[in-house]
Amino acid sequence: MKTIIKLTLLMCLITSSINAQKLKVTGGVNFMDINYSITSSNTDNPIDDTPITDTDITTKFSSLKTAASLNSSSLASINLNNASSETGFYLGLALTGINLSDKLEVIPEARFVAVKNFNQIQVPVLVSYNISEKFKAQAGPSLGFLLDTGDGMKSTNFAIDFGVSYSLSEDIELGARYDWGQTNLLESGDSDNYLKINNLQIGISYQFGN
Repeated sequence: MKTIIKLTLLMCLITSSINAQKLKVTGGVNFMDINYSITSSNTDNPIDDTPITDTDITTKFSSLKTAASLNSSSLASINLNNASSETGFYLGLALTGINLSDKLEVIPEARFVAVKNFNQIQVPVLVSYNISEKFKAQAGPSLGFLLDTGDGMKSTNFAIDFGVSYSLSEDIELGARYDWGQTNLLESGDSDNYLKINNLQIGISYQFGN
């Protein structure tokens, strides 16, 4: 199923490129928020409630996959609810010039996001609206494919992206985007057991083409 999704997205990007007038290269810094909650009723082997750090997050969630598989009727004796953060970078390619009207444009894109233990390929398809000559607003869905997932974690993340950009020149833009993760990345997760990631991306882009 994952292979079919990836091939479908690739075909959409290739098809879109036929109508695209320009190719845009993007890059910048990525700030990731990692929100998690683990509930366990196993008092014989209590969960280590040490906050998750950048060096052990994948290992820790792998060891806690049994806690995430508890059904909703379990009585919780231990609950971890916290957030962590990581900083990395992103590089991407986008197709521009697919215009719906004078102010609306569709922008399919692929980004490689490098964040420790959460490296991923994001494929957003955004609608861009020209607020003014210099400012644009973008929004749309995004699929992320995590490359380093451990046991008990999903590798596909659905997110909703929205952001703004400012044109420094005809070909150079500054941009900021928030990638709001919707998927519970724990395979057996529920409302009490979850791992979700959000990204704030700030960078610059250069477009070239016809």
